[in-house]
Amino acid sequence: MPWYLVAISFVMLALGASSAVYYGVVRARAKKTLRTLPTLRDGLSMPEPAGGWPSVCVVVPAHNEEGNIAGHAESLLLQDYPGDLRIVWALDRCTDATLERLREVIDQAPEGASHVEIVQIEHCPDDWAGKVHAVHSGVVGSEGARYADRLLFADADTWFESGAIRAAVAMQDARDVDLLSLLCTLTHRESFEVRVQPAAGLELVRRFPLDRVNDPERGLRFANGQFMLFRREAYDAIGGHEAVKDALLEDLQFARLMRHHTHERSVGVLLANGVVMCKMYNTYEEFRRGWKRIYTESAHRKVKDLKRSAYRLRLTGSVLPLLTLPVAGWGFGVLLAAGDVPLGAALIGVGVIGRFLFLSGMGLVYAMQHAPRQAVRWYPMGAWRVSSILLEAARDLEEGEPTKWGGREYTREAM
Repeated sequence: MPWYLVAISFVMLALGASSAVYYGVVRARAKKTLRTLPTLRDGLSMPEPAGGWPSVCVVVPAHNEEGNIAGHAESLLLQDYPGDLRIVWALDRCTDATLERLREVIDQAPEGASHVEIVQIEHCPDDWAGKVHAVHSGVVGSEGARYADRLLFADADTWFESGAIRAAVAMQDARDVDLLSLLCTLTHRESFEVRVQPAAGLELVRRFPLDRVNDPERGLRFANGQFMLFRREAYDAIGGHEAVKDALLEDLQFARLMRHHTHERSVGVLLANGVVMCKMYNTYEEFRRGWKRIYTESAHRKVKDLKRSAYRLRLTGSVLPLLTLPVAGWGFGVLLAAGDVPLGAALIGVGVIGRFLFLSGMGLVYAMQHAPRQAVRWYPMGAWRVSSILLEAARDLEEGEPTKWGGREYTREAM
């Protein structure tokens, strides 16, 4: 066999082996997470906490959420929480029918509206991020939040199984954490939610692996603003939302404050496992802009970090899995055309094993996200598109392009 074909064969062998090793690690990490970490669904069967059920106030910011607010509000009003439960919606400069849709649902609530408050916000100060100011206004401007033992901050595009809050409180006490956050189960109705969204979520979890986030010895802190359940004393101790007033990802800032505060507080992050659902974006354009913001802030606005993540994702998420079958095919060619049994068999082996580990490993990851398993075949394309979002986020920072979010624009300096 000519030397250049031998060289190509060894390059193919190295790539196939790299794919097998990488997705073998992905598979092992996913199995470990499933084996060692409970999910919120496990909390549904937990008993009453030793001290009884604490009072809970749910504070939900909403900016032009007329399409989501009805289903979200219905799910909160139907909670079976055994203790005192209050709900506060903080409507932030809404210009659509969010208020009307919300009142329609409240008026039809079977238990009336005695435990419900609506705080309307007409103005956001320049030195506050919109969502953060809305939640802060809901906390300080409502009776329900004033004396609550626990504060739950949730987004208006989430909805809950009837036992969700009960399960979250029981799980928080069982794990003895001051902040319990959830990775909500995302919907998979739109094509981009099936083809691109799982890759986007996995890229964020790669930066904040759940096993490390939940290990107090690792010191890696993360939270998801879609669902954050605080013990009141911990929330007050770190300064509440005023301490993160200008943050575009207040959840990450909260997690860091919980770590660095004089009296360190514990954080736990679990999978919702279908008990709390979320539809993050309605269109791919919203998806692209939203994830640019998430990646920008989670990378601390570091351009090099964003670019490095993008190129790594293109290699590991797109190139390596797509090469597994060509590697095996090249091996058959070496075996049949050149008669080199050891090299041909090695190529076929690493190609087939790499393909198996990719499909099985990513199958576990997709199952954890409640994404269709058959959608794994779209992962290489989704990973490439997510890498483009990362590169676009880096370019926006370099060019000083403002971040548009929640009805405002924010200019962030590149680091």
